[in-house]
Amino acid sequence: MKPHTPPSLARRLTSGLATLVVLGVAVVANRPMVAVAGDALHTLKINRQSYKETYGLWSRLPVPGDFKVNAIHAALLHTGKVLIIAGSGNNRDAFEEESFRTVLYDPGNDRFTEVETPSDVFCAGHTFLPDGKLLVAGGTKSYEVLEADVEHAAGVMKIKNESPDDGPRTFPKGTTLRSATGQAYRLRNEVVVPAARKMTHAGKVVTHAGEAEAWADAVAEGDGPVVTAPAQYSIDGLTGPESRNLYGIAEKITREKQEYGGDKTSYEFDPVTERYVRTGDMTDHRWYPTLIGTNSGDVLAVSGLDQFGRILPGRNERYLTAERRWVAAPGLKRYFPTYPGLHLMADGRIFYSGSNSGYGSDTEGRTPGLWNVERNTFKAVPGLRDPQMNETSSSVLLPPAQEQRVMILGGGGVGESEQSTARTDIVDLNERNPRYRPGPDLPKPARYLSAVVLPDDTVLTTGGSSGYRGGVYRGAPRSDLFNAQIYHPDRGVFATAAESTVGRNYHSEAILLPDGRVITLGGDPLYDKTGENAGTFEQRIEIYSPPYLFRGERPRIVSGPEAVSRGEETYFGTPEGPRIVSARLVRPSAVTHVTDVDQRSVALKVAGTPYGARVTVPEKAGLVPSGWYMLFLVDDKGVPSVARWVRVR
Repeated sequence: MKPHTPPSLARRLTSGLATLVVLGVAVVANRPMVAVAGDALHTLKINRQSYKETYGLWSRLPVPGDFKVNAIHAALLHTGKVLIIAGSGNNRDAFEEESFRTVLYDPGNDRFTEVETPSDVFCAGHTFLPDGKLLVAGGTKSYEVLEADVEHAAGVMKIKNESPDDGPRTFPKGTTLRSATGQAYRLRNEVVVPAARKMTHAGKVVTHAGEAEAWADAVAEGDGPVVTAPAQYSIDGLTGPESRNLYGIAEKITREKQEYGGDKTSYEFDPVTERYVRTGDMTDHRWYPTLIGTNSGDVLAVSGLDQFGRILPGRNERYLTAERRWVAAPGLKRYFPTYPGLHLMADGRIFYSGSNSGYGSDTEGRTPGLWNVERNTFKAVPGLRDPQMNETSSSVLLPPAQEQRVMILGGGGVGESEQSTARTDIVDLNERNPRYRPGPDLPKPARYLSAVVLPDDTVLTTGGSSGYRGGVYRGAPRSDLFNAQIYHPDRGVFATAAESTVGRNYHSEAILLPDGRVITLGGDPLYDKTGENAGTFEQRIEIYSPPYLFRGERPRIVSGPEAVSRGEETYFGTPEGPRIVSARLVRPSAVTHVTDVDQRSVALKVAGTPYGARVTVPEKAGLVPSGWYMLFLVDDKGVPSVARWVRVR
């Protein structure tokens, strides 16, 4: 495959001028061509050097047809490639056909390659491990079924085993259970029921029944098999003591909507071999979980929907990185809505910003706060405005990370709300009693807004929509937002950036590349542009070049080690050494549903020399978690180098 080479600026301008002359003649004969001429003028405008120095420039990435996928997740690997994960891509047909996709994009040569995807990692959680592998866990076990499409009543059946003597019992898929009135229900999947356990309490032997859960579907269609109260069910084919010891219990069997079911598979994606490597299963099935690394190098998994579409009630778990296995963490019980926005702080605590993406109680678990994962204590952080508008909001650890300030941006009401907010609030977690304080409003209310930390200590905000999944209600036009802004934390203001040309809403991502550009992917609108027909997944990719890329030659990093250590000084060679004024370690992003726990930019102490720069990495592991980073050197004009990958051990 030949790499794509964009036309030169001179060629683009010459072509644009020629087009403008032709269009000017055509307008005399054909008035509608005025709009096309206006587009040509706009193209000339945005390609002017002065414009790009102020606002930056967007460009489309040519994507070969075979590699167009529904980008649900994206991560920047330390090889410089972008991992684009679709899984089934929010496509039921692909799920049923077990057609799961992952694509790698190499920005260095614009090449795409396919990666074998072993299971449906659609809506999994992920975070980088200290060795640079991407831990991907959870995903989709089953697709939702809307109430209107539920033909057979169904419910979660708890199969009980009261016998401690005959060992576990296996009931295959299709096993029939019957209600007292004779209605038949069949197990959707095989289920293994453990034997009962004998335990001694106060000198008496007590038997505790073994149990396991499975979906059961009514054999008959319609409302006849609907049961709205708890009931017991017999298992066909059992007689004598077995029929009494083995039975089913269900709270209800209805034709209500069936939510997505979570998976429990777990992988480490290896950037070097470019393949998924199976690890131990999670202790719980999880769909829409958040994974976050801790100071120890282990990972916490929180929240998510279980295999029956029920939100987990604060049951979290830990990944033991050295052993590549998951263990329950009963001492860390804490309830969060799905995809909670979490940030590792310098002191090892985890800050929950209040951002989340969708499922769970509309009241419980939505208060921002600092979670001490050593003691399982939680200190609420007050002051957040519009707290009922945190769903589908974004949060970001502002640069530099040493200042320990987190910004929450936009968001909307719970569920399929038509409401959204332009609010941003900022909390300084270095304060003794931190609280959110007002930040500058966004230009427009926004949900699904991407926020990308740049190497010059600014933050690009792009994409999003004012309405749920790009629409407000049926019959209304799409509400995608094309305006982009660059937030300056030192001044507390947004500066206008060039407008994007592709709408990004639900299931969209934006990631900083090693060359300082930003790649944007995805978008899953509910409706088309008219608001009347079903939407289609956005498979176009855009890349934004920030203004600093048009302000002169860039510093170069020509030598230096591959690994650095916290608290130590390291030398990197650069001919622009005397002009280097700052150095940043930027941790690469792994983002889905505008949730990115990895992204951060750490300021390094820097001293320029005639032929290089000496940099010192901070000592705190919570500030600089072990792993791979992009090292950027920035000159006195605010222009960053192309990044050099270094590993913090």
